[in-house]
Amino acid sequence: MGIFETRESEVRSYCRKWPVLFDRAAGAWLYDETGRPYLDFFAGAGALNYGHNNPLLKEAVLGYLARDGVIHSLDMYTVAKADFLTALDELILRPRDLDYKVQFPGPAGTIAVEAALKLARKVTGRTEVLCFTNGFHGMTLGALAVTGNGFHRGGSGLPLAHATRLPYDRTLGARVPDFSWFDRLLDDSGSGLDLPAAVIVECVQGEGGINVASPTWLRALAERCRRHGILLIVDDVQMGCGRTGPFFSFEVAGIEPDIVCLSKSIGGYGFPLALTLFHPELDVWAPGEHSGTFRGFDPALVTGCAALRTYWTDRELERRTARNGERAGAVLGGIAASVPGARVRGRGLAQGIEFKEPGMALKVAAAGFDLGLVVETAGPSDEVVKLMPPLTIADDELSQGLSLLAEAVTRTV
Repeated sequence: MGIFETRESEVRSYCRKWPVLFDRAAGAWLYDETGRPYLDFFAGAGALNYGHNNPLLKEAVLGYLARDGVIHSLDMYTVAKADFLTALDELILRPRDLDYKVQFPGPAGTIAVEAALKLARKVTGRTEVLCFTNGFHGMTLGALAVTGNGFHRGGSGLPLAHATRLPYDRTLGARVPDFSWFDRLLDDSGSGLDLPAAVIVECVQGEGGINVASPTWLRALAERCRRHGILLIVDDVQMGCGRTGPFFSFEVAGIEPDIVCLSKSIGGYGFPLALTLFHPELDVWAPGEHSGTFRGFDPALVTGCAALRTYWTDRELERRTARNGERAGAVLGGIAASVPGARVRGRGLAQGIEFKEPGMALKVAAAGFDLGLVVETAGPSDEVVKLMPPLTIADDELSQGLSLLAEAVTRTV
């Protein structure tokens, strides 16, 4: 491990929670250099919805590499891009009656968010963006401005402006009606808020603690955006690509955002890829106005296309994710019942247990790792143990992981 201490920056994070040297990975499993297996309920922070080294996706990219397919293409036309866009159009957009243009802004989710914010401001001519408490949208400056986490915002080195925060669904409980503050800001000429360009929201907040917005709340938000001429941006970077069940997390609410941000598992295999989707009338970019060297990484387009054609030709993965989410939620409910003040939250295979005792979630995650379970924490105080296994996980693997988590809680309480 000495080379990491000597040469890698102190900014490294996950390796401090899981201090082993990983060597191989397959499906829902990681293996360290000694061959010890770890059941992965982290899935690359949602970048590995189809598991590690998925054999069907591996076959697609190996064949592409073997025939010397284009690797780096910026925004040139390639066969790989044509195939990906065709699959996205045929299997995802048209069946959902979604008419979106597709922008390839770069390789990361935060860049998809930057493109969305820039486009909303360019289209409307306005600067302000509304966002939500405990939201997380990335580490670049524009994305940080609409992110709630104070620790991450503190690393910006600059004032983060032109963002106004609103309470997320149920943040204030039943004490204040939904959107009363939003309505007051928009309708009161003395509020000091200029008409915003956009609202950005996660339908399920991942890093914020697996906070789930209700369909009713999301519909009410979309209605207010329409009424005031504000663009609605859904950040589906972590919760898209089937993580909550449907391909898009907003489908349960029956809404149609103006702009959608995708990344992580849209590349299928863990390769970097990001998309910004938006209604055609919003496509006011001048050629090259938003650019990036790695916006055309063709191996990711190949595996992304293979993932769409393998898992999204029907609704089987969606149904399976919903069933497994219910299974996981029921088991987690039993675990939470054994800990005073603990409660379960989540949708699909984004699940979590919130612990009231400070530091408990971190201790549970550490105990889980000792038992061979890789699991993350989330929330503003790391108070939630966050479970995000691959969507393709086998039934027995899901049961095993939940049993390991239960044992970790037993050892910690």
